[in-house]
Amino acid sequence: MAEEVCPTCGLPKEICICEDIAREQQEIEIYTDQRRYGKKVTIVDGIDESDIDIEELASDLKSKCAAGGTTKKGRIELQGNHIEKVKEYLEGKGFSVEIR
Repeated sequence: MAEEVCPTCGLPKEICICEDIAREQQEIEIYTDQRRYGKKVTIVDGIDESDIDIEELASDLKSKCAAGGTTKKGRIELQGNHIEKVKEYLEGKGFSVEIR
């Protein structure tokens, strides 16, 4: 009965703290951009893809905001202005967030 061990922190995979530490160290910016026809897009920038599963985080944010979106070049883009909802969600997950 061999347990899998995290190569980074040396703890068993069930109690690995690598992702928690990575969340605390990242400086994430949230801002809006105006696209064609006056449509607003909320952009979450500064996520390190090597430490955090950006696709899963984007999926969670899209569900939380009830909006469409995508990931491009380490950024999450959500349709609409959702700065406050995204900020609350990310801070609840342990990220350090700055609104620009």
